[in-house]
Order: sequence, then structure tokens, then C-alpha cells
Amino acid sequence: MVGASGSIPDWNTLLASRPQGAVRGRLAPSPTGELHLGNAQSALGAWLSVRHRGGSLVLRIEDLDKDRVLPGGAQRCARDLEWLGLDWDEDDTLTGPCAPYQQTLRQDLYTSALIELSRRGRLFPCALSRQDLRQLASAPHAGEPGEPGGGDRRYPPHLRPDPLPAPGWFHGEFSGECNLRFLCEDRDDTWQDLLHGEQRDNAGRRCGDFVLRRRDGVFSYQLAAVVDDALMGITDVVRGSDLLDSCSRQLQLWEALGATPPVFAHLPLLRAGHGAKLSKRESDLELATLRRAGVRPATVLGWLGWSLGLLPAPRPIGAHDLLDVFDWSRITTEDRVVPPDLTTALAGQ
Repeated sequence: MVGASGSIPDWNTLLASRPQGAVRGRLAPSPTGELHLGNAQSALGAWLSVRHRGGSLVLRIEDLDKDRVLPGGAQRCARDLEWLGLDWDEDDTLTGPCAPYQQTLRQDLYTSALIELSRRGRLFPCALSRQDLRQLASAPHAGEPGEPGGGDRRYPPHLRPDPLPAPGWFHGEFSGECNLRFLCEDRDDTWQDLLHGEQRDNAGRRCGDFVLRRRDGVFSYQLAAVVDDALMGITDVVRGSDLLDSCSRQLQLWEALGATPPVFAHLPLLRAGHGAKLSKRESDLELATLRRAGVRPATVLGWLGWSLGLLPAPRPIGAHDLLDVFDWSRITTEDRVVPPDLTTALAGQ
């Protein structure tokens, strides 16, 4: 799918060649740390949603931020998912129509999308740094008169270049002097979430024009996720509820790129005792730590199945057996606090 050396593939040609007509989901771990129970809960939900309907799954490695990627992290993510009993149909070691499945090897595809966004008048360069934006936001008269949020916007319309560059100005060359931003429309986007029902958000008012490529060369999560989901033919995006506020931005990107968005479902989060969502700093809840403590995969899956609301109480169960009880109407929307002694409790089962 990636163009020949030195060439950027045409976006519309790429889009026309994507897989179509089948249920497709993705497991998309980031190898910036070890997978923990929270990651496992999201992966399990994505796997159940697609396998329950006889669909296929891809394993995509989201390694955009190369400076934070751990050596061997991608392989450990795959090993942890396999240990749980979650399988997939496509990755960089298996045959598949959407290779490569590693984001650092898909840079030409993201550049192709930027060219298309430029052609449609939705891309512009921005030389302002984060510090510049903070100073502008704190200025006494930041924001335009009568503008909801005023200077609270992360990048309001009055900061756009005047005039904006002509459509088609970007051809794939990067200067390293500017970020590239998406021109985000001030509009209400609505969508149906499989778990939370009808949702409404206005990304233009809430966050304004957002970065798609940093001046240091790193593409944004928002762009890469949409491009990869579009070109991989993903129909079901199941992820944690901390990403619910990405939907409005991503829906505008989907539309601007001429692609049909997937169905979204945002699962509840697992939280530590202090209330914050589990992070990769919670080493005692990493799957590798649980495995070393002698915890069985079926025990982890049973606890996660109960946490999601599929089981009345935790009990050992295999991933394929959870398919028999999976139904979106059973999934809870409530986050769950992980007890501090969970590792010991699971190891004793």
C-alpha cells in the first residue's frame, strides 16, 4: 500500500483499494509501555464486538512517538494479547492487504492524506509554539468578541493565517519550521455510540484547529488513527471512554477525506485507588506482572468480563466462552476502581 521510494501515493486511489463489505475491527496497542489491565479490557471489548459478528481483526502497532517506544515493545504487546487468548487475522507477520501494520512504516500514507486535506482547503501551516498559544490565551483580550470560549480555545479561528493558503498548496514537502493544522469547522457533530447512545460535540469550539503533523515530523494520533482505520476498512472502533472526546475531531477528518466513518463504542475505564485511570506506571497490574505471579489468562478474562458487566461475578472463563454472553446491552458505562490487592486475589484463584 505504501508508495514506491520517493513517491507519495494518491489518496483517492488508496481509498478506493481499501477492504470493503465485511466487519473489521482492530487491536491497536502502543508499545510505549507494558500492557496493563485497562489496555486488556479495551482489547477484549474490541475483540468480542468483532468476533461476535464473525468479523476479522487486524493488529496495528501505534508507535508514532518513536522517542517513547520501548525496545521489543511491539512484540511484548502481541505476546500479552496472545496470552489472553485474543487472536487476529492480519499483522506484519501474517498475510494481509493493508500492510504495513506499524504506524512508523506508514508515513507516506499520512502525507498523502495531508495532500488531500490541502486540496480541500482544510490544511494550513502554523508557526506558533505551545508557549505562544498559552501567552495568547492568557492575554486580556484573547479571542474574538462574542466568541464562545474566547481565549479558552486551544486554537481559535482568528489565529489562522490571513489569507489562508490556496487549496492545493501542500505537495508533501516539510520545512521543519511549522506545524500543520486542520481547519476545524465550528459545528455540532452527532453520532451514535454503541454504549453511550447519541453523542454531540463541537470540536471547533472546544479545541479549535488541531495539529496533524508537528514541526519535528511526528504525525498526530488523530490523523494516523483516521487514515489507518479508513485504509484498513475498519468498521468497528472500540476503545476506552477517555477517547470519546476525539470523535468530533475524527468525524470532521473522516468527512474531509471523503471516507465513511466506523461505528464507535467507548468502554468504561479501570481506575486506580486515587481515581485516575490506570496508566502504564501501574506496574503491578501489567499483564506480564500478573503472568509472573502465576495468574491464569482465564482468571484475568473472568475478572474483565465481570468488570464490563458480562458476568454476575468473576470466574475463570476463556475468551471464546465470553462470546456466548456478549451483548452491548449488558456492558456497563460505569468506570471501576481496581482494588489494591487485586493481583494477590487473582493469583489465589
